[in-house]
Amino acid sequence: MTDPSGYAQFVAGLLVLTGLTLLLLRWDGVGLGLFPLWAILRAVVQLTVIALLLRGILDVPWTVVAFVALMLTTASWTAMGRLAELRHGRRTAALGVLSGALLTLVVVFALHLVDLQVRYLVAVGGIVIGNSMTAATLAGRNFLRGTRAKVGELEAWLALGATPAQAHEEIGREAVRESLLPTLDQTKSTGVVTLPGAFVGALFGGASPAQAAQFQLVVLAGIALTMTVTGIVVTRLAGRTPYLPAQVEG
Repeated sequence: MTDPSGYAQFVAGLLVLTGLTLLLLRWDGVGLGLFPLWAILRAVVQLTVIALLLRGILDVPWTVVAFVALMLTTASWTAMGRLAELRHGRRTAALGVLSGALLTLVVVFALHLVDLQVRYLVAVGGIVIGNSMTAATLAGRNFLRGTRAKVGELEAWLALGATPAQAHEEIGREAVRESLLPTLDQTKSTGVVTLPGAFVGALFGGASPAQAAQFQLVVLAGIALTMTVTGIVVTRLAGRTPYLPAQVEG
């Protein structure tokens, strides 16, 4: 797809897919407006920039550090916005994303599950950081939802002398559990229901099926670890507040 006609056909196909999405959302009254279109347009711009950046990173390997830092910053910033309703939610989100992503990357490369090369660091880093962002958002919002649903129970625990961390403990566990279930369901269905992107991408990149499977398994295990760490950090930090939902500040 290097000729102009190929690009034109590609753009037209994307517009059709996005148009169908908009029509269905409007027909069902979901109320997202043009947000899906805006999301796709933003993705086009960002991926174009990333493609250009990666070309330079592969030529000058040390710049991968700055690129990973950019991904961590962007993921943290996004999660911070989603958890603004939690007391100290922005700080909690950032710490959750950073701890989950960095711990997982250190473990993966320290165990030599993949070679410490620029292309692997970018690939694994992007997947892990993205899922850490998702975990922070899901765990944090599930936690907030749980505290709002159990205000009376929290008041009772605090009245009996429990610390805020003790009062919020079960709510935090449930929030982490709910944030992990979709990912774990997809993991156990890998190869039967779905062929994940890392596996397909490795095949397209010239890896053998066995090598692609190994890489995908590392990715799946890494995602499980980063989402677990991020979810626990977010809910534990959020559970330290003595303020009940009605008193929560952004």
